[in-house]
Amino acid sequence: MKTAYIDCFSGISGDMFLGALLDAGLPFEELKRSLQTLPIDHYSIEAKKEARNGITGTRFVVDQEQKARHPHRGLKEIREIIERGDLSNEVKGKSLSIFRRIAVEEGKIHGYPEDEIHFHEVGAIDSIIDIVGTCFGMEFLGLDAVYSSRLPMGSGFIESGHGRIPLPAPATTALLKGVPVYDSGLEVELVTPTGAALISEFACSFGAMPSMTIDVVGYGAGSRILPDRPNLLRILIGKEETVKGAETVVVLDANLDDTNPEWLGFLMERLFDAGALDVAFSPVQMKKNRPGVQIQVIGRPYQKDALMDIIFAESTTLGIRFTTSQRRILERARIEIESPWGKMAVKKVIGPDGSPVLYPEYDVCRSIAMDRDIPVRDIYYWIQGKNSGLKKGDRD
Repeated sequence: MKTAYIDCFSGISGDMFLGALLDAGLPFEELKRSLQTLPIDHYSIEAKKEARNGITGTRFVVDQEQKARHPHRGLKEIREIIERGDLSNEVKGKSLSIFRRIAVEEGKIHGYPEDEIHFHEVGAIDSIIDIVGTCFGMEFLGLDAVYSSRLPMGSGFIESGHGRIPLPAPATTALLKGVPVYDSGLEVELVTPTGAALISEFACSFGAMPSMTIDVVGYGAGSRILPDRPNLLRILIGKEETVKGAETVVVLDANLDDTNPEWLGFLMERLFDAGALDVAFSPVQMKKNRPGVQIQVIGRPYQKDALMDIIFAESTTLGIRFTTSQRRILERARIEIESPWGKMAVKKVIGPDGSPVLYPEYDVCRSIAMDRDIPVRDIYYWIQGKNSGLKKGDRD
């Protein structure tokens, strides 16, 4: 599994992230070609080698003409820019997801719905280029898993489109909920909102470097000269030495003894709609001999706060326990097969020994059973019978 570890010893910004990817092998001309398909003009990009404390890295620079300065784009405008680019669906989806998360947090900070938020710094051309370019670079390099160090935070104040604000910037702290940070001791911005949005989107966990074999090291140079450290972002790319199919997840738990059971189904729907990987309810006997329900939710680490907000909003719990955990998953894909009832979707799972197994999708089987007025178990039995014709190593 191709793995990257982002070493943020001097913080992270969008241009440093993209500079590190270029230094690690992302071809500048490929990046430039993809970015030129975005419907924005009057700017140029450059990648140049610069040294920080004797260590050479790549500094990525976006140079905007004065007439290109338009810092008040809204989410709708940015969505149109990204969707019109000649980019893969994955790059477009990741880029839009990042901007949407920024809009949600900015909306909470300033008291506006996300669609009414007009970005200032993050809506400028350089931020759009940094975010879309980084998403393109991550896909181009084919990274399967990304880990990050803890993030050093600066203090003091900085001028922004909203006036003078404290560091870390409110948007930065909002985007880093659930991410381990520490005080750097410097009165300077080390983690920008763009950097916070990117690293919290891509990193599956934060902390020590995973056990890995390093193939490539890249350095992205920041624009400032820091007094006590080289202003660089380091990326290490290699092969992770771990259990095949393992990934980091966040596990949320809460016990309820006073929630209307009729609300729980809706709670489950909202959690799945928000991207939860799994939701389970279990009966428990609680204090004062009350029967209750234990909720367990599994999600991606960056989803922790959004999922907890839903649990707080849709139940009566006053507290939620959360931990990070490792899970091993089997390779799976949703495919279509020919059946006596036409094409139907099934889940194809590759076992530890490489043998494929087809699993029915309940909603698909239910729909066929209702349309054809046949028992749903007959459809299940037919799919299970197809497994006898599958061979080890058959993935098509």
